[in-house]
Amino acid sequence: MLRRWEDLPDFMRISEVRLYWESLNKKRGQLFLKRLFDFVLALILLIILAIPMSIIALCIKIDSRGSVFYRQERVTAYGKHFRIHKFRTMVNNADKIGTTVTVDADPRITKVGSKLRNLRLDELPQVFDVISGNMSFVGTRPEAVKYVERYRPEYNTTLLMPAGITSEASIRYKDEDKLLNSADDVDSVYLDKVLPEKMKWNLESIKNFSCLRDLVTMFRTVFAVLGKNK
Repeated sequence: MLRRWEDLPDFMRISEVRLYWESLNKKRGQLFLKRLFDFVLALILLIILAIPMSIIALCIKIDSRGSVFYRQERVTAYGKHFRIHKFRTMVNNADKIGTTVTVDADPRITKVGSKLRNLRLDELPQVFDVISGNMSFVGTRPEAVKYVERYRPEYNTTLLMPAGITSEASIRYKDEDKLLNSADDVDSVYLDKVLPEKMKWNLESIKNFSCLRDLVTMFRTVFAVLGKNK
């Protein structure tokens, strides 16, 4: 649930965040419904996906050495750090031999990982993060700590709500890895060009938040994933 203004972390109690907080403060009922919907749907999906996820886990283990899950530290509501659950799609310790951002045709991606990423099946384990409250089905994608530390003041607005599995920005930048493919300095291009454009959509989504808009975003995500593989 949304914290009171005086209970926000110091770095968030700034004028750039205040307008968005006031907008969300008027929608506490919808925020409660959002959390209830997330929790119930995540439990249902966990039951339905238990067997498919087990099969995917087995395929990952057969395909390459390393753990089944990728547990990088990310940032969610109010600056809380958590370790995200994703199926591993790259070679073991990939983040130690390359950038945090993945580019198209990244040599670190495994054979099974490539298929999982195309269908976004690598994100199925994030139902655990939704159940725990660290994530929501719809919200700003959780960024790595090093990127959040370089946020512009207004970007901290996205930390008023839990990070999300999908968002309008995610849909519009679903081929982000291809955009970064030709960059000499991937991190710089992401921070200076890609992230600011994504944040425009993230901030707009927070300003105009509603449960109905979240549902529309979820359906649009399904269509976007299916369309990507036509």
